[in-house]
Amino acid sequence: MDGLFPRTLSAALRRVAGPYPVVYLTGPRQSGKTTLARATFPDFAYVNLEDLQRRAAVQEDPHGFLRSVAGEPGVIVDEAQRVPELFSYLQQVVDERRAGPFILTGSQQFLLGPQVSQSPAGRAAVLQLLPLSAAELWRREALTPDGWAEAGPSGVGRGTGAAPPPPSSLDDVLFAGMYPAIHDHGLEPSQWLDSYLSTYVERDARLAGAIGDLASFARFVGLCAGRSGQLVNLTSLGSDAGVSRVTVSRWLSILSASYIITLLQTHHENFSRRLVKTPKLYFLDTGLMCALLGVRTAADLRLHPLRGAVFETFVASELIKLFLHQGERAPVYFWRDSNGREVDALLDLGTSRVPIEAKAGMTVAADAFRGLETYERLAASAAERAAAEGRPGYVTRRSVLVYGGDEWYERRGHDVRPWWACT
Repeated sequence: MDGLFPRTLSAALRRVAGPYPVVYLTGPRQSGKTTLARATFPDFAYVNLEDLQRRAAVQEDPHGFLRSVAGEPGVIVDEAQRVPELFSYLQQVVDERRAGPFILTGSQQFLLGPQVSQSPAGRAAVLQLLPLSAAELWRREALTPDGWAEAGPSGVGRGTGAAPPPPSSLDDVLFAGMYPAIHDHGLEPSQWLDSYLSTYVERDARLAGAIGDLASFARFVGLCAGRSGQLVNLTSLGSDAGVSRVTVSRWLSILSASYIITLLQTHHENFSRRLVKTPKLYFLDTGLMCALLGVRTAADLRLHPLRGAVFETFVASELIKLFLHQGERAPVYFWRDSNGREVDALLDLGTSRVPIEAKAGMTVAADAFRGLETYERLAASAAERAAAEGRPGYVTRRSVLVYGGDEWYERRGHDVRPWWACT
């Protein structure tokens, strides 16, 4: 836990640490990985490889380190990517069950880097912890993905519909973002986020991708913030940043692997129409996005021309947390055809789909449902064709429109859900 904030992922962490001898707990810096691991397993030995002396000792004698923890009930190794050679030695230990479980925290690069020659497949569980979800921030029980799809204004699922709005305003939450330290310690968001970005660019990104021109990379990150919620255009990004398409692609991979952004893929179901296959770029924290856009106060955000994009980014990131913080892969997509008809997000729940729109305003205009109703109509036709041909079809659950107001109600058969009920 982070301070008083319960973390939904703790249940999944307890569940997998035992059946799996190694658990990779990944996520962005300052998302609360170490705090979560130590709070969940307070009796485990703790080793921080950020400590230079400890890191040097492990690098010089990995066998000796593993022997020293063999009698422990478990081991938490913080910043494990700092000693990638440890993974080769760890494999034999966990295969023979001579120690463990091992909880290895760090950024995702340590699983993808060339130094890690051994595949963790079959031996390790991978869990991903993002910054706080809305449910965690306000200390509410988080919904499961199915529970989220079933929840409604009458309180179906968890009863959230009957809960009062949170004490924070929408713009305060969008501006501050969801990193635990800001809320746990009451820090001024702009200063903390500026420091976070400086540290990321000057240290983490350099280590992750051997970036030579840090000034160009920092400018590129800022350009990405202005494109959150938009289709990725490698040519345009490269032109504005003054780098090649190849460099843009590599830098996007670095930002994605370090959990600054995510690339949301288009859903494969095309209803016999040509789909747009280009992914959408989203930041995973609106506070970082606001800092990069130069938004200095929550009041400034209220009048900012990209406030709608910031809100859509908030909704997308909350939907991803809905799955990741349950220990599940996040099947969150968007849908858009070549005619420009689209829905902002689509949850793929196996045999059913949930189309979702995000609207930042406090009132909902009639045309806000246009994309949802287009998708529902096309999906219904596809289901009828499948039934006529004797094939299984997909069920489209009631569509959801998340908006910037505080009331939860139904309109035209759609679930109109307040911003604070995203998770």
